[in-house]
Amino acid sequence: MKIVLQRVTEARVEVAGRVVGEIQHGLLILLGIAQGDTPIEIEWGANKICELRIFSDVDGKFNLSLDDVGGSVLVVSQFTLLGEAQKGRRPSFITAAPPDTAIPLYEQFVTCLRNRGVTTATGVFGAKMAVYLVNDGPVTLILEKSPATL
Repeated sequence: MKIVLQRVTEARVEVAGRVVGEIQHGLLILLGIAQGDTPIEIEWGANKICELRIFSDVDGKFNLSLDDVGGSVLVVSQFTLLGEAQKGRRPSFITAAPPDTAIPLYEQFVTCLRNRGVTTATGVFGAKMAVYLVNDGPVTLILEKSPATL
């Protein structure tokens, strides 16, 4: 699993010119599900995102989590995060999970966030999407987890 998270003041995703998900203060999550990912990695990712201290306190230090600030999350599926481009000129996506595996894990990720009380919006899995955001900071982090690293 690979996650790119961006702290945002606002974000939205459109499909065919129609807004399908939007948030204000919180995190934009680009989520790539890899072959071999299981519910264990998904739960780890959702919990990590909620508890990661990347919001500033009154002293400007990263001491507050998404839970602490009551932020929202916009989750967008993005298998291209798993693209390998070290060789050749065309990226290979062989490590990305196929849709029949990735969709239930993506849905579990969203459910985990919502079960923690996080207001969560989404894109549309597999759709051509336009993502708009105002990065706050800017703050952008990459989280990776594989079954071998648990």
